[in-house]
Amino acid sequence: MIKNNVSSNKETMTIIDGLAFLRAERVKRGISQVELAKRLGMSQPQLAKIEKLSSIPSLKTLNRYAEGLGYEIKLSFEPINQQ
Repeated sequence: MIKNNVSSNKETMTIIDGLAFLRAERVKRGISQVELAKRLGMSQPQLAKIEKLSSIPSLKTLNRYAEGLGYEIKLSFEPINQQ
């Protein structure tokens, strides 16, 4: 049971790290939340909630955010080291 919680936390941190990178890119490029929200087809308050982590975005939403900045998300699956 503890393993699942740790695994879930790692997955959440990956999403959080990805979102932090994308938010930094948005700011670096001088793109406002309003402008990006329009690109993504969502409201600015909805985007603000995601950026403040009031709501952890789904992978689909995170991918929309990435695409709005010209990025794509790539997933990989790796075997777990079995000893």
